[in-house]
Amino acid sequence: MEQALKGMKVVDLSQVLAGPYCTMVFGDMGADVIKVEKYPLGDDTRTMGPYINEESYMYMMVNRNKRGMCVNLKTEAGLKVFYDLIKDADVLVENYRPGVTKKLGIDYEILKEINSDIIYCSISGYGQTGPYRDKGGLDIMAQGLSGLIDMTGDKEGKPAKVGIAIHDIAAAETAIQSILAAYIHRLKGGKGQYIDISLVDSGLAWTVWEAAAFFGKGEVAARNGTAHRVSAPYQGFKTKDGFILIGAGNQKLWENLCQHVLHKPEWINEERFLTNSIRAGNVEELEAEMEKILTGNTSDYWLNLLEKHGIPSGPILSYDQALGNEQIQARDMILDYEHPAGGSMKTLGFPAKFSETPGKLQKPAPLLGQHNNEILEELGYSLEDLKQLTNNNILKVNQTNEKVNS
Repeated sequence: MEQALKGMKVVDLSQVLAGPYCTMVFGDMGADVIKVEKYPLGDDTRTMGPYINEESYMYMMVNRNKRGMCVNLKTEAGLKVFYDLIKDADVLVENYRPGVTKKLGIDYEILKEINSDIIYCSISGYGQTGPYRDKGGLDIMAQGLSGLIDMTGDKEGKPAKVGIAIHDIAAAETAIQSILAAYIHRLKGGKGQYIDISLVDSGLAWTVWEAAAFFGKGEVAARNGTAHRVSAPYQGFKTKDGFILIGAGNQKLWENLCQHVLHKPEWINEERFLTNSIRAGNVEELEAEMEKILTGNTSDYWLNLLEKHGIPSGPILSYDQALGNEQIQARDMILDYEHPAGGSMKTLGFPAKFSETPGKLQKPAPLLGQHNNEILEELGYSLEDLKQLTNNNILKVNQTNEKVNS
């Protein structure tokens, strides 16, 4: 089966997480992704452990299905290499701070003179405009500015960062859909264009229910533990041996829960619990009353009973338990592959299951500068050119790569 994005050429100038995740998805869908790493040490993620044979596992997780180059863009010869690469590229993704690309000679205004069809996507903490445009913006700062940290955690506890780098991933997903929209526009006869993606904007755009509460009633989203802001019961509950999740968020499910699971049919007409909105307003009392019952038996007991009566429920798993879960395993969300330095390794699978153009794990993350020669030969450079560029500190390869290619 031919993949959906076969024929698309993507140049990846980004590093760490948001940009590399975006371009990884394009690679998974069949695009030719060329990762151009900064000279001489490459992507900053290469310095982050854990390591397998001196290769960063974190780097390898988000740079699969790419070919890799390491080019010194601070030199005239390095810039020429980059400009040659851009001539027939469809997409460029970068995450430099505003102004740095202009200083390096790789900003949109320059590159569109080389390739007028280029779709140029910048990903930064705060975007290319506004008073914060020149600040360094990481995921945790974006979570703070968007209000996400303030609304996360236990009601009486400290504000908490979301467990994953959610603004980085939000920015990556926003970049993916935006680039694909621009690519479709160009395929329909339109022009290339510039796309400005902000970590803050991307995460803020996901707070749709919280925005509705604020714009509609002036309610400010606050820390609420695992409880839902407008539905109850819809949260985690303590059992005899752990915690489970129960989502009886409509009246029919609530009545079913009262009658067949909790054996408290009188709660159906209880004033404190009469409707969904009333229950949400009395969620602490509801939690306390339910846990008096739920702590009398095990999580497995309750989950089996809840499933029997059609009430949405589930366990709260640790991450290792999640990766070993039978549903996740059945969905091929963990893949095995071979890396030239790391050997036998595992990575996450493809979340979208296409019937005709499925994602494929075609190549592992590149070693530093692994495909310098291959890519430049495709651009018409001779072996002597390549040797000169390497000897003159324009191209960089690591020792492991030299052994692999020897």
